[in-house]
Amino acid sequence: MFFISLLLIFILLLAAGILGAMYKKKVEEWVKERLSDLLPLSEQSLNVQQDLQRLEEELKCCGLVNGPSDWTVVPSSCECKDTSQACAPVGGQQVYSTPCSVHIISMMENNMVVVLGIAFAFAILLIFGMVFSMILYCQIGRKEGPTTS
Repeated sequence: MFFISLLLIFILLLAAGILGAMYKKKVEEWVKERLSDLLPLSEQSLNVQQDLQRLEEELKCCGLVNGPSDWTVVPSSCECKDTSQACAPVGGQQVYSTPCSVHIISMMENNMVVVLGIAFAFAILLIFGMVFSMILYCQIGRKEGPTTS
């Protein structure tokens, strides 16, 4: 029973990995679609706007999906302070032209390597568990020997 449980978990883990690899592009589209639901950014609540502006300052980006055009009035968090980043003139000031969705998806892809590594290690442990449980099952079967009535 333990072997079968481990085998089921292994199959589910394998299926999740295959589906994740196959639908990677769909995940990117899904993220962009969810971020598009927040547009226009200027109409969001003050708390959401402040959080977005902190995100923009940290990631050196502007807007979520389309760049600076996501804002009706471009905030100061979009001002291009790092000349190594892509900047564009908007309303008389230099602002980051890269939308934050690019950075968010990039961070997700970078962290996916870590998640896949952990899943791979977990799969190896599951295989060892299945092997040892089958060895134990066979050893118990030998010790009991054939039963006669």
